[in-house]
Amino acid sequence: METQDIRTAIDRHWVASAAGDLVAEHEIYLDDAVCEYPQSGEIIHGRHNLQALRSHHPDKPSGFEVRRIVGKDNLWVTEYMITYGSKPTYTVSLMEFRDGKVSRETQYFADPFEAPSWRAQWVTR
Repeated sequence: METQDIRTAIDRHWVASAAGDLVAEHEIYLDDAVCEYPQSGEIIHGRHNLQALRSHHPDKPSGFEVRRIVGKDNLWVTEYMITYGSKPTYTVSLMEFRDGKVSRETQYFADPFEAPSWRAQWVTR
């Protein structure tokens, strides 16, 4: 699959995810895809289980913003922010492609934190 085709598929995936379109959101995955959430230790086997898990999430996002997508060949990274209620969560998705679809995804979730004052002289806000 060409780089542009993969990028187009990723863009469609995130638009569908932001819109809550569970069918279109999961078209990007192979039937035997594996999705891992390292922070909770969960591994979801199969597109069907991933879609079912996401369809039972008790909250719907109140905001969704893709910050950056970079990739080459079969490895792509998306940084995005998803908001539930008023709580933003910064997320990184690593997608590995096989035969033009996602075979493995690893997602990391991080809550915002207050910047410590001791490093203020070296950063911008």
